[in-house]
Amino acid sequence: MSEKPRETFASRLGFIFLSAGCAIGLGNVWRFPFITGQYGGAAFVLVYILFLLLLAMPIMVMEFAVGRASGQSVARSFNVLSNGHKAWSLWGYIGWAGNYILMMFYTTVTGWMLAYTYYSAAGSFSNLNSDAIGQFFGSLLASPNELVFWMFLAVIIGAVVCWSGLQKGVERVTKAMMCGLLVIMIALAVRSVTLEGAEKGLDFYLKPDFGKLVSEGLGTTLYAALGQAFFTLSIGIGSMAIFGSYISRDRTLFGESLIITGLDTFVALTAGLIIFPACFAYGINPGAGPGLIFVTLPNMFNQMPSGRIWGALFFLFMSFAALSTVIAVFENIVACFMDNFGWTRQKASVFMGVSVFILSIPCALGFNLWSGFQPLGPGSGVLDLEDFILSNNLLPIGSLIYLLFCVTRYGWGWDKFIAEADTGKGAKFPKAMRFYFTYIAPVIMLVILGVGYYQTFSK
Repeated sequence: MSEKPRETFASRLGFIFLSAGCAIGLGNVWRFPFITGQYGGAAFVLVYILFLLLLAMPIMVMEFAVGRASGQSVARSFNVLSNGHKAWSLWGYIGWAGNYILMMFYTTVTGWMLAYTYYSAAGSFSNLNSDAIGQFFGSLLASPNELVFWMFLAVIIGAVVCWSGLQKGVERVTKAMMCGLLVIMIALAVRSVTLEGAEKGLDFYLKPDFGKLVSEGLGTTLYAALGQAFFTLSIGIGSMAIFGSYISRDRTLFGESLIITGLDTFVALTAGLIIFPACFAYGINPGAGPGLIFVTLPNMFNQMPSGRIWGALFFLFMSFAALSTVIAVFENIVACFMDNFGWTRQKASVFMGVSVFILSIPCALGFNLWSGFQPLGPGSGVLDLEDFILSNNLLPIGSLIYLLFCVTRYGWGWDKFIAEADTGKGAKFPKAMRFYFTYIAPVIMLVILGVGYYQTFSK
């Protein structure tokens, strides 16, 4: 392990923006709107926020606490804090692998966003009808060279930023992207809510109708809300713990997590304000599924005055959201190499960039040359398999492990966790909920895992 002093953030804002950038990703601005549309709008949003506060955010605090107390990345943090119970350290290496698996498909989807930003700005969608735009997206997926090129560009951006350093590269670029993301989002939301006919979209999004929760199937809807709250914060594989290792003990981790969760939720909710009023204004189905972003919305921008500009801004915002996650997860992978092998940041960044690019090629080819490989049944592909391994297995299992590690005497223990989480100024962790976190939350996590398996394999 390296003898050099650990790098730190230049400012508290850098920690907040980078942690929020890791949480803010395509789950917020791609998956959240179409799931909200599918499950009835505002009532779903309220259930989502409830699960976010009761389960996802507290586990984020636990990740931060493990990172800050150990001063290490996920690959070594359990080793430092495990009180002689070395079995915990195994998850450190699995979590490290989980970051790689996330990037194996996330870089490809980020490439889609970069491609659509370019094509929107170039006017490639102008005068195309909805069928032609659908064919455009299909031709993009069918071209292995183009998918690999855009994926490679996403990898290069992330690797170069990490190579440049924590403060001068990762922190500085993420601050700029997050500021740009927030400005573009607000501009797009203002434009959307002022469209003629936007009122129906606002009613759908902001007025709860709990009858829709039941009509869509109460159990299915609750699981969808719980899953979205859980996965939106990128918890379970140490992606958040690494940022805890870079910060001082001036502020409580619960207080900082409230701010980060608030930013994450603001982006998700604002994405809804962009999409739903515009969908209703132009008579578009808000529950159109993943194709909403790549097929339906470009068609909508074609109908909108100055639509080429608004479309380019929208996909630039999507690219910023995706790249903020890529950079944050890349930083975690780089830190694991630095902590375990004593590598320089530059060596680790080069190795990480090359290895992520190679490992990401199967996902890009899974839509064309390898489309015959359907591991989870007809219509599935490499991306679905990688997403299943991560989202249905590593993230929930990892979150359960962080939870048990922080509440049981066989791990780090509740008292040590609380002492670390509450160090500094700010809001304190709710100690009165110890029983809930020790006995109820783990059961919820197991239910999430079980329902995920059932929904995947019962189709």
